[in-house]
Amino acid sequence: MYAVQRLVPSLFLLLSLLCLTSQSHALVLTADSSGQVLNADIELLEDTGGQLNIADLNAPEVQARFQPAAGRTSVGQSPNPWWIKVTLQRSADAPPEWWLEVGSVTLLDLQVFFPAEHGQWLARQAGERVPYAEGRDHDYRRAVFRLPELGEQPLTLYLRTFDPAGNSFPLRAWQLHDLEHQAKHEHLILGMIYGMILALLLYNLFILIALRQPAYFWYVLTMAASLVFITSMSGHGAQYLWPGSPVPVWLDRISLPILVSLGMLRFAQELLYTRHSLRIPHQILNGCCALYLVALAMNLAGYRSASGVVIGLIPIATVPTLLLCAIIRWRQGFTPALFYLLGYGTVLLSFVVLVLRAAGVIQPGESTAYLFPLAIAAEAILFSFALAYRIQMLKQEKSAAMEQADREKSARLSQMQASADELQNAVAQRTAELASTNARLFLREQALEHAAFHDPLTELPNRRYLIERCESALANAERHNQSVALLLIDLDHFKPINDRHGHDAGDLMLQVIAKRLREHVRGGDAVARLGGDEFAVLICGDDAESHAREIAARLLQALSQPVLYGAERLTVTISIGAALYPEHARHFNSLYKAADEALYKVKARGRSGSAVCGEDGELSSSARLRLDVIKVNSGL
Repeated sequence: MYAVQRLVPSLFLLLSLLCLTSQSHALVLTADSSGQVLNADIELLEDTGGQLNIADLNAPEVQARFQPAAGRTSVGQSPNPWWIKVTLQRSADAPPEWWLEVGSVTLLDLQVFFPAEHGQWLARQAGERVPYAEGRDHDYRRAVFRLPELGEQPLTLYLRTFDPAGNSFPLRAWQLHDLEHQAKHEHLILGMIYGMILALLLYNLFILIALRQPAYFWYVLTMAASLVFITSMSGHGAQYLWPGSPVPVWLDRISLPILVSLGMLRFAQELLYTRHSLRIPHQILNGCCALYLVALAMNLAGYRSASGVVIGLIPIATVPTLLLCAIIRWRQGFTPALFYLLGYGTVLLSFVVLVLRAAGVIQPGESTAYLFPLAIAAEAILFSFALAYRIQMLKQEKSAAMEQADREKSARLSQMQASADELQNAVAQRTAELASTNARLFLREQALEHAAFHDPLTELPNRRYLIERCESALANAERHNQSVALLLIDLDHFKPINDRHGHDAGDLMLQVIAKRLREHVRGGDAVARLGGDEFAVLICGDDAESHAREIAARLLQALSQPVLYGAERLTVTISIGAALYPEHARHFNSLYKAADEALYKVKARGRSGSAVCGEDGELSSSARLRLDVIKVNSGL
């Protein structure tokens, strides 16, 4: 009893230590912490359905749901709000006043909650839904909030972020003078990028006024939309262009990419002459332009998430089409296509990085902060080179056309003399090409026929093949007075394998079962996968019944052997139902139903066994129907 009394305080002390170690760790800000990224020490909570408010976070069960962010600065596209828990304190040598920067400029909705007196919270609203000045405590392109004065005791605050198009929240702690120095550095870099794009835009605008060519019009429109887009993405749009209002829906992170993409597609069509040289890709690009307009209308109507999905899917068609058009035109000797390919490839790479950031695959950081503006600047330069080279090519082509006309007059006679030989060679070449094409078509037809009659997972024939094979076998058996047996095989307890080990394990099990089935039937018998975990074996010949019983016995033993999946031994049993022609049915549907009835009886008896229709004295439904017909009094 005395030992128990001494053990209780020790256990209590151990539990207290465990509780203390499970509490959230406070980040200590020192005198050198200005500009430090906080995401390695924050905690995240996904608010499924958006049910929680700030008062609910005090509950222990809610606090237990917070998980360490482990350095993550993005959770990607999420339909739910996310709560962020930040616990800070300062060291003795650190200043008490600090500023919190939320590095994501394009968040749809951001709320920050600071602790107030009497357990209350002071809420601040930010994001695209509020004007620029209301969403920050300092004039800076990103949202910046002044923290309550920090002491040496931990201070906990919460942030709530929501954006179905991409939820990111890179956090930094700043001293104000360091933040202002950082802002000046950023203004210098971004200002140079803006100025370069604007200069090229104005230069080509003057050329547009002089030449009135559509390619220049779409270049100017694309660069104007791109310039507004990168200012919006950097935060300067809200800071300087629309500071007094929330982000307009026609200038948000959905509408602006649509306008940029529309301009880029139309510019490509005009620059590369797709209307005349690449008609099918031209029609595809026209369809994509229409889809972009639909997505724009959806976003303007308030369907932001659905519009984001649409513009995320359209590049599946536009990207390969544009790259293909540029490569074909470049290979055709149209040099501006090379400039377009380089410019579009640069922007495409930056777009891929942006999409990966929005999806949470790549975490936002300094390494990708200027990638998109720099890509737009490079695109503006390369597209401008493409237009200039295009004008030069037009002049050269006109001069070359005049010279070519003179040369053609003198060469026409010799060309006519050589045309007969060329025609003969062309016919021979075309004949060879047609023969090669016919051979490829034959192989393609064989592949399609194989795909139509075989299961892609197990490479066994499928239900369609079984039906045709069985009907043919029944007709042959009727002509030669032979028998046919149909075995239906169903795997017992297969679903728990998928549920416990995943579909990869289930697929492996089906492939191994299929292989064992092929190994235990005769060469003239047919094995098929009917779907799911159901297989069939069709046996023909005079000894069909005896051979069916022999095969069923072998399969019950062979198919129940374990299948190795990594370190796991996966095991199933099988149930087999058999029906015979002509004893139980004379048509495939009836034969299948009779075998299925036998299979059902095996399942009812506890599975892992086989049964032949009627072996227990009970007739199949088709046999009972024929017997009833025989017994009916004809009245004659």
